[in-house]
Amino acid sequence: MNSKPVLYSFRRCPYAIRARLAIYSAGIELELREVLLRDKTPKFLEVSKSKTVPCLQTNDAILDESLDIMIWALNINDPNNWLKEINKSLELVETCDGPFKKALDRTKYPSRYPDEDPIENRVLASNYLDLIENQLNPCLFGQDLNLADIAILPFVRQFAHIDFNWFLSQPWPKTIQWLESFKTSQMFSSVMKKYPKWEENDPITLFP
Repeated sequence: MNSKPVLYSFRRCPYAIRARLAIYSAGIELELREVLLRDKTPKFLEVSKSKTVPCLQTNDAILDESLDIMIWALNINDPNNWLKEINKSLELVETCDGPFKKALDRTKYPSRYPDEDPIENRVLASNYLDLIENQLNPCLFGQDLNLADIAILPFVRQFAHIDFNWFLSQPWPKTIQWLESFKTSQMFSSVMKKYPKWEENDPITLFP
C-alpha cells in the first residue's frame, strides 16, 4: 500500500472527528479518504472489519476503533501532553461511549427507537453532563485539554445541537463554555474541512 497511513473518515461522525483531532495534534501526515456512509466504496468495506469509520490502515496494521487511532497517533507524538491522566481519561470516555452515546442516539433519532422515550433518554444523557460540569476546571483535568476532552467533546457537540436553545438553558455554564471554546478553535475548524467522497483512483488527499 501507500507508504503513508490511510484514514477512512466521515466529516460529521464524532468518532471520526476525534480520530482526526488526535492525528492533527500529533502532526502526522496521512492520506484521507472521505467515506459516504450510505454509499460505502468496496475498497473501504474490504479494509474495515467493522464497516464503520474511522478506520486507519498503516503498513502493518488496521485500526478500526477511534480510541485506538487516537492513542496510536499520540504515542507517536504528543506535543500537547494529551495522554496525561490516561487511566482517568479512559474511565470518562468509557461512560461517554457507552451510556451517554446510547442515550444521545435515542434522543437524536427517536424514529429509530420507537420503543424508547426521547425525553427520558435526554434526562439520562443530562446526568452524564452533570458529571462533566462538576469535573471541568476549565478542562476535565485542569487547565489544559487532554485525551478525555478531545474524545468526549465531539459527542457533547452532537448532543447540544439536537436542541441548542434547550442546551444553553441548562445549568452547565462550564460545559457550555468548554464546548464553545472547542467549536471556535483553529484545531476544530482545521479537522472539519469538507472533502468529496473518495473513489478508487482519485488523487491523494493529504491530511492535515
